Amino acid sequence: MDDLIAEFLTETNESLAELDNDLVQLEQNPHDTDLLSGIFRLMHTIKGTCGFIGLERLEKVAHKAEDVLGRFRDKELEVTQEYVTLIFESIDAIKYIIHEIEANGEEPEGNDDALIKKLEAAYEGKSLDKVE
Repeated sequence: MDDLIAEFLTETNESLAELDNDLVQLEQNPHDTDLLSGIFRLMHTIKGTCGFIGLERLEKVAHKAEDVLGRFRDKELEVTQEYVTLIFESIDAIKYIIHEIEANGEEPEGNDDALIKKLEAAYEGKSLDKVE
């Protein structure tokens, strides 16, 4: 595994642990603008680095999650339990992909289309219970 990817994996694992904690806090303080900004920046960094090193599947999930977080940050989308749970699902997907890269040196096969559809619906402010 190349040094750049190894460093990315280490930093991303640290960021994901921080994101988990920050999202729990967000559930309790959905209007905390500093917290929202920090969460957005962490996801933005993950997304940007993925794009730079060519991890397309990981970048796509991070990008769509970042889009939703950006709408939270900009107060264009209400922070709801449903949407925060979706961001947790996104982090779980990112963790899975990261784990597979660590174990096998590359992104796993497959796609995240169902998650992406839910993130797109959330971005538009739609309920997630009817997303297929």
